[in-house]
Amino acid sequence: MTLEAVRTKAAPPPGGHFSQAIKAHGFVFCAGYLGRDPLSGEIETDDPGEQTQLVIEHLKTVLEAAGSSLDRVVKTTMFVTNMSNFEVHDAVYRQYFTTETPPARSTVQVAALRRGGLVEIEAIALA
Repeated sequence: MTLEAVRTKAAPPPGGHFSQAIKAHGFVFCAGYLGRDPLSGEIETDDPGEQTQLVIEHLKTVLEAAGSSLDRVVKTTMFVTNMSNFEVHDAVYRQYFTTETPPARSTVQVAALRRGGLVEIEAIALA
């Protein structure tokens, strides 16, 4: 089994001992992303919609670096710190996943995310 790490400077670097994404067996497994600035590493907005947009843009960048794209995503997991913001997160999500067959998705409320994040999303896509 061959595992290939995906790395791009256009998305935030990992905040720990993990890869931005891994390609394996025809799939791309993306790490969870926060709405951090790729250069400063900081979250620069406390708006849940803006953070969601940044997160999905990071996923898009990493997927493209892996030779994939958002339209090849089969599953996402969204972690939110406040389920009352679900509609805001979902409205932005719908702007990116516009097909009649959007990815399968789980949404989970968590107690906290690193660096003051309000949303984190991970994805699995076809390579």
